[in-house]
Amino acid sequence: MIRIGHFSDLHYSAKNLEEADRCFGFAVDEAIRRGIDVAVLSGDATDHALEMHNPAVERLERQVVRLAGHCPVLMLQGTFSHEPPGTLATFGMLRGRWPIKVAQRICQLALLDDGSWAESEGWRFDTVPAARALFTCVPTVNKANVAAAVGAADAAIAHGEELAALLTGYGPVNDSARQSLIPTIAVSHGTVNGCVTEHGVPMAGFDHEFTTGSLFSAGAQAFLLGHIHRHQSWEDGGRLVAYAGSIGRFHHGEIGDKGFLLWNVGASLARCEMVVTPARRTLDLVFEGVPDLAQIEAAVEAQDIAGAHVRVRWSVADEDRHQVDREAIRRALNGAADIQLEGRVVPIVRSRAAGISKSASLADKVRAWCKVAGVKAEPLLDCVTELECHDPSVIAANVLVMRAPLSAIGQRVCMDIEQQLPPTSERGGATAALELF
Repeated sequence: MIRIGHFSDLHYSAKNLEEADRCFGFAVDEAIRRGIDVAVLSGDATDHALEMHNPAVERLERQVVRLAGHCPVLMLQGTFSHEPPGTLATFGMLRGRWPIKVAQRICQLALLDDGSWAESEGWRFDTVPAARALFTCVPTVNKANVAAAVGAADAAIAHGEELAALLTGYGPVNDSARQSLIPTIAVSHGTVNGCVTEHGVPMAGFDHEFTTGSLFSAGAQAFLLGHIHRHQSWEDGGRLVAYAGSIGRFHHGEIGDKGFLLWNVGASLARCEMVVTPARRTLDLVFEGVPDLAQIEAAVEAQDIAGAHVRVRWSVADEDRHQVDREAIRRALNGAADIQLEGRVVPIVRSRAAGISKSASLADKVRAWCKVAGVKAEPLLDCVTELECHDPSVIAANVLVMRAPLSAIGQRVCMDIEQQLPPTSERGGATAALELF
């Protein structure tokens, strides 16, 4: 039986440094305290290309050396956009009590009894070496190479098929190791078809690297995965496949705990336990319209926002954008560690009615406009007819009568308007109507 500390998706960078180092530092302390025999980092230790003198790299190196002071360490190449090829090479040069092995190619590694690593010359060992544990390493594969070989249109399917064939090829070696009572562990970085992201979105499609069937076909007792930031697992007859998830919470909207996995792997059994890290707390407040300060204050009272990272989102029409009081929102969220205000302004869309200028009559113009606006033309045409056939003073009086709460008041107002209007011969219909309204 071997005890493994499985860490993944550390995403060290200037932006994530505080979160990543606090959570990974805690994880290193806890893993050492629990007596792990080997540490595995399954990809995306960094968030993007970093200069080697960057403070984030220095802090990551410090934590990895701490692990190497306790046990052997294995680091796997992750996504190329996060860990450009060659990024991890310098970690293999770091010195601790135990060696740090960087797996940048498809291979097998044997962890020997003295704590050193033995690497296969090809993609696997021809015969199983005498070892404490056998590791199968499948780092991120460059899909561009696959596309260049089979064409971009077929690259996604071919990529998955080639990886499935590769994993199946490891089956006989891992079976032989199991018969020799050697624990077998596989480590990879990619997406399993049907897994769920940290935002609760199922990943389904032909462009993902793995299926659970292809992973189990490798014959490894434990399969340690990186890339997806949410812990989840699949089991088949005592064999276990699991994502450790990200070490910290780097984005708003992530669900579930963050942490690392503590594995116990034998020749015929694998179990893992998630150890939760002190990841930051996030809170999202979403409004359809102008943010309601009363609701924000109620949310603050309902849960402790001290030290939380709060995001407020809203969508407002263009004419309402100035009603959003950003400073009032910040005051209501006083005590939060970070406040993000994200407003979306819905623009007013104006459409021209094609051919409206060529319409012969006002009624035809109204019909053309109603067609574009998606409204009924009949009520507007009735109003046009009223304007053409009746005196504006009569129309205004009728409108006021309909709007008055008491008929007596409406009649009195209409009489007052009639008395104030000039004689019909002295006013034009359109002009009078504009003056009334």
